[in-house]
Amino acid sequence: MVFSTLLFLFRFLPAALLLYYIVPAKWKNFVLFIISLVFYSWGEVRYFPIMIFSTILDYTCGQAIERNRDKKAICNTALLVSVIVNLGMLFFFKYTDFFITNINALCGTAIPLLQLTLPLGISFYTFQTMSYTIDVYRGDTPAEKNIINFGAYVTMFPQLIAGPIVRYTDVAERLNILKGRITMDRIDEGISLFIFGLAKKVLIANSVGALWTEVNAMGLDTVSTPLAWLGILAFTFQIYFDFSGYSLMAIGLGKLLGFDFPDNFNHPYISKSITEFWRRWHMTLGTWFREYVYIPLGGNRKGKGRQIFNMAVVWFATGFWHGADWNFILWGLFYLVLLMIEKLWLLKKLDKLPVLAHIYTMLFVVIGWAIFEITDLSQLGCFLVKLFDFSGGVSAAYYLRNYAVIFLLAAVFSTPLPIRLYDKFKHKTWARWLCLTVLLALVIAYLSNATYNPFLYFRF
Repeated sequence: MVFSTLLFLFRFLPAALLLYYIVPAKWKNFVLFIISLVFYSWGEVRYFPIMIFSTILDYTCGQAIERNRDKKAICNTALLVSVIVNLGMLFFFKYTDFFITNINALCGTAIPLLQLTLPLGISFYTFQTMSYTIDVYRGDTPAEKNIINFGAYVTMFPQLIAGPIVRYTDVAERLNILKGRITMDRIDEGISLFIFGLAKKVLIANSVGALWTEVNAMGLDTVSTPLAWLGILAFTFQIYFDFSGYSLMAIGLGKLLGFDFPDNFNHPYISKSITEFWRRWHMTLGTWFREYVYIPLGGNRKGKGRQIFNMAVVWFATGFWHGADWNFILWGLFYLVLLMIEKLWLLKKLDKLPVLAHIYTMLFVVIGWAIFEITDLSQLGCFLVKLFDFSGGVSAAYYLRNYAVIFLLAAVFSTPLPIRLYDKFKHKTWARWLCLTVLLALVIAYLSNATYNPFLYFRF
């Protein structure tokens, strides 16, 4: 089920919130667990057992570690089981066909593909459950005693499918606070955040993304250089407003349920370096890899050579996490090279030239999104050449005229300016609710007629 649908907005969400609010405090986690399972099973009922298995597995491993603190062998075994099984499930469903395809290509074999459907959200909830077991092992948090509470954490529907990646330590306190979890201030803030996220997704991401769909449909080799840039710039805005809109909706829904999820985006397109960009983009994923991969490998504590190796591991894993295709690995290594160059000498120079630094950053971010989006490497190569060979093809004039307004809105709303303007009048209740009502009405009008409404990160 998708947040940006009339089914979710007017059926599932009102029923779920009504049930959640009216049950006694001691039953709220149980209700949250059940409605989250219903939400997940709506579109992925055949993978329902995997979700239950993952929940039971990591709950059991956490309990084994907690009860055997003085027995290192048991603790190590429980941690190893959690990591191996979680990564094993992720690799089986997401990467088996990738490896079979490449083995067939290299060895001339004809091993049949499994053609498995990727369970929704598996890339996210496996990372969440692993982080729980690791945190319990490291003593960062006590193990959750109540399996229903733990199940509510794992399956919590706002962030189940596409994040943000919520660690158990982010919600543990409020998960165990039954009375006073829900307040009118939280509900008020949650509604605002949800509507703003919904508007980002539906009004901007869907609208600007339609151009990239058109460019793809006509063939990437037939477009002119200006249209190629216009198309990939449209995707650049689409993926930001799509994913940040989903994250904002998830955070808003979390508030409605009484939880505080971590921020996932902080205006990444205003960055003046690639390093800064990755501090602002998909922040919970960056935090996860830093806490559970980069620092355990030694971080920057063991010399420059080891730091570069650790960065290489992280960025290979980051790229491969996003998808089982070579372009995602290339995308991760592309950013590894840029970040290494910045770390070694370029970053200090960028600090002195803010305007050029921003142009440089956005140029490589846009190129990065081309690598990310185009999975066929031959087409990717042709498209990258097209960006710089100034060749002819389908003109950009018609599309620029049709999409000029949405491009302008996307550019403005990629900056902190709209939030600063909103902050000036948000304390005026009538003005704030007028703004929210207008946005919601526009969204509903769009959804009533639109057929284009994908969430890009559902693929990962």
